[in-house]
Amino acid sequence: MSVIGKMLTLLRGSARELGESVVDANATRIYEQEIIDARNAILKAKSELTGVMAKEMQSAREIERIRAEALRLEDLALEALGKGKEALAEEVAVKIAETEQQLEEQSRVHADYALQVGKLKDLIKSAEAKVREHEREVAIARTTESVYKATRSISDNIGASGSKLLNARESLDRIKRRHEELADRMAAAESLDKETGTRALEIKLAEAGIGGDAERARRVMERIRARKTDAEGQ
Repeated sequence: MSVIGKMLTLLRGSARELGESVVDANATRIYEQEIIDARNAILKAKSELTGVMAKEMQSAREIERIRAEALRLEDLALEALGKGKEALAEEVAVKIAETEQQLEEQSRVHADYALQVGKLKDLIKSAEAKVREHEREVAIARTTESVYKATRSISDNIGASGSKLLNARESLDRIKRRHEELADRMAAAESLDKETGTRALEIKLAEAGIGGDAERARRVMERIRARKTDAEGQ
């Protein structure tokens, strides 16, 4: 292959890859537009179906009209025979035969309309079911795409050196360590105060029943006992 031929092949391949990348990047949007087009086509089909159904109803009414006309002509023929009008009755019989032929033709037309209406209804139902299925697929595709974007964003932020997310996480870790250190210092100070400070002495006195609440409770009990003795003496 010549150099020019190879270059043309390369250009065609690049154009194809570019076209595919554009389609893939907008696949969901294109898919949604196709679904919208399908919905519009179904609406148009339903509109046309109503026209066929109207003709079916019209043919049904025409059948009833022709059938009623045939019965009327039979009554007239019977009346002519009753009056001895044989020739007139035969003339009416010819008209009845023509009417019955019209009835057969109209019945075939009505049957064709009914058949087409049934087929169109089935096709529309099938098309609507497919559209609903595609709509579910688009919804899943959009959700999946959102999840992938969120995951990729988090991964990029965490993986990037000096990223805002990483810096924020480090700041939180430092604050947590400072809080832990402060809590340890407060616990150590309280423990030391219990062992060596005024707090330690108060604890020892309380344990011995001296001072503080213990002394106050003793005085209250002495007062209560004195009142009891006075009450008994009276």
